[in-house]
Amino acid sequence: MADLKFSVDIAEPPNEVFAFFVPQRMPLWYGREMDARFHILGASEFTAGQKLRITGNLKGREMMLGVTISAYEWGKLLEWQFEDSYGVRGTQGWDIALVAQGTQVTMRDSYRMPGLYGRIVDLALTRFAVSLRDRSWLERLQHLAKRR
Repeated sequence: MADLKFSVDIAEPPNEVFAFFVPQRMPLWYGREMDARFHILGASEFTAGQKLRITGNLKGREMMLGVTISAYEWGKLLEWQFEDSYGVRGTQGWDIALVAQGTQVTMRDSYRMPGLYGRIVDLALTRFAVSLRDRSWLERLQHLAKRR
């Protein structure tokens, strides 16, 4: 099982940063490389217990992520449990904290690859790729949240 954690400081107040943690804006920084689309019925914000589907294409392959929101507190926290189209299961979460320079966003990503072969590939390749991806998402969020 992989347990990854990354943080980024953004020189904006938490409410300005958390405005990017809604279904309409999250695809601007989360899953951008696969042109992610969030499918959620009848809600403009996340709520605990809510289910949604994130779809997209990555290198010509259709991807799907089934998500259940496990925790949501406006301006402070978003966490979800997921399972992707390859059977990878885990939790992703974002903690938002006020710091002297503005806002600190900490992303937590825990997942488990299915099967022995999957766990070997994770140690050899996937964990490094997921680390790069998560960091790029946080950098994109940082760029988008900066006022112009």
